[in-house]
Amino acid sequence: MINWRSTWSIYTRELMRFLRTAFQSVLAPVLTTSLYFIVFGAAIGGRMPDLGGVEYGAFIIPGLLMLTLLGETTSNSSFGIYMPRFTGTIYELLSAPVGVAETLVGFVGAAMTKSLLLAAIILLTARLFVDYSIAHPLLAVLYIMLVAAAFSLFGFILGIWADNFEKLGIIPMLFLTPLTFLGGTFYSIDMLPEPWDTLALANPIVYLVTGLRWTFYGSSDVSIWISFGITLGFLACCVAIIAYIFKTGWRLRA
Repeated sequence: MINWRSTWSIYTRELMRFLRTAFQSVLAPVLTTSLYFIVFGAAIGGRMPDLGGVEYGAFIIPGLLMLTLLGETTSNSSFGIYMPRFTGTIYELLSAPVGVAETLVGFVGAAMTKSLLLAAIILLTARLFVDYSIAHPLLAVLYIMLVAAAFSLFGFILGIWADNFEKLGIIPMLFLTPLTFLGGTFYSIDMLPEPWDTLALANPIVYLVTGLRWTFYGSSDVSIWISFGITLGFLACCVAIIAYIFKTGWRLRA
């Protein structure tokens, strides 16, 4: 049985850390997204044809949302667990009567909340630049929450694996961001010539971006069910790895 009092304590502590730097945490992604809309949506989008009947400026919204969501969710979650390890306060958590479930729900729930707030702000910001509608709003919310949960867990693993600040940022910087740019953020996979359109399907981020795009506009390069399946599989894999980490104490009790 989950000790909700312990969970709430971890959750609120992590959320307060975000609120203390809310100006920086929110302003930077919003400014970056605004610049993308100005450059790609306005300057380039005016010369681009509609993609699948969707205006180019609206077409890139799911990709930009996913670009910010993956980076911020991973960073928030990894930093949240890395700092207790760095300062040594992780031992207080490990010695307290707090289980794995309480720890995960607290840390991951806080990272998800931050990311969902940021996603809502980005969608509101997008309204200033382009008119868009969401064909399946409930599925969109569900899918965003699923992706946020999966990459919060991934960030949690990253924060335990990293033993310095350089390692903490290397995965988002060298892997997540490039893969997201190459994952159909600014274009449709169908626009790529052979064999690049086939090779692009080897990029797992493609399925996340196109899945979210389907919830917005009802069409995408990949079936929504494949996107959901891959996201759920990644989430389950992260849960299994975290269960192993807490069972063995890897990098937690060193």
